[in-house]
Amino acid sequence: MREKDFVAYAPYLRSMGGRMELRHLRYFVAVAEEGSLTLAAERRLHTAQPSLSRQIRDLETEVGVQLLTRSARGIELTEAGRIFLDHARMALLQVEAAGEAARRAVHPTKASFVLGFLTGHEMDWLPESLNILRDALPNIDITLASQSSPELAALLLRGKVDVAFLRREAQAPGLAFKLLTKEPLIVVLPAAHRLAARDAIHPRDFEGEIFISVPAATSPILRATIDACLARAAILLTPAHEVDTLSMATSLVATTGGIALLPLYARHALPASVVGRRLVDEIPTIDLVLGYNKANTSPLLKAFLAKADDLAARVAQKSALYAL
Repeated sequence: MREKDFVAYAPYLRSMGGRMELRHLRYFVAVAEEGSLTLAAERRLHTAQPSLSRQIRDLETEVGVQLLTRSARGIELTEAGRIFLDHARMALLQVEAAGEAARRAVHPTKASFVLGFLTGHEMDWLPESLNILRDALPNIDITLASQSSPELAALLLRGKVDVAFLRREAQAPGLAFKLLTKEPLIVVLPAAHRLAARDAIHPRDFEGEIFISVPAATSPILRATIDACLARAAILLTPAHEVDTLSMATSLVATTGGIALLPLYARHALPASVVGRRLVDEIPTIDLVLGYNKANTSPLLKAFLAKADDLAARVAQKSALYAL
């Protein structure tokens, strides 16, 4: 992770509270993932449960909302807890990356490997990618790049990125792609919207609504998938707004009361005022692929690609726990 990425994230860490410490985030993530205070204390944290319970209460006091509830099935996340979990994981990843950057400064001659991510997919794919790289290639310098899919394809072609998580770009004949997953599209809309009470929504229900989409120039494959979904439903919608980033899309949904169709990964970035809902009938999907330059003969790349199926399986297993 580049130093400037961590610096950019630092204000968020500071904004989470003056007394909040990294251990609070680690404890919270452990409890959320184990689904039990007892298991988290014994398996992950090697601490006493009463102490862990106290740390979680301190965290909730600092944040100002309840993050966890106890039930017959164990510990469950509140809506605020689910949102906080994603940010806590990312904060810990950033801190870990800062430590790695410091260690790399002492070992500047290590081999390097550049991972590219279609912006927003780091949440799902970065942790397991790092785990695989550390297991198979423990002595390499890992750098991250976060860009749009066309930009990532260009970086792969120029040899600036070794492997990238992106769309299957058509104008990139020098690249090879390996399918990782087919992401379903979801409906993103305000929590107070009349359609939000439904578990699933039909595209025909979008008629008369403010529709927010992505530009074909920067997100050609996603835009084509969205347009095809609307065409199958026999509706014609002209986007009131076109946005380049996920954060812009969710902000416009919240402020205009509009509706957007976005890939499932968008659920990680939804504020409390915005929700995601499934589509009914034939649910459109968009491929997320692992792309690399055919001319890249790096043994590091070969080792990573050999673990691609394992990577996809790990992420699919985790994603199933947090699906809509």
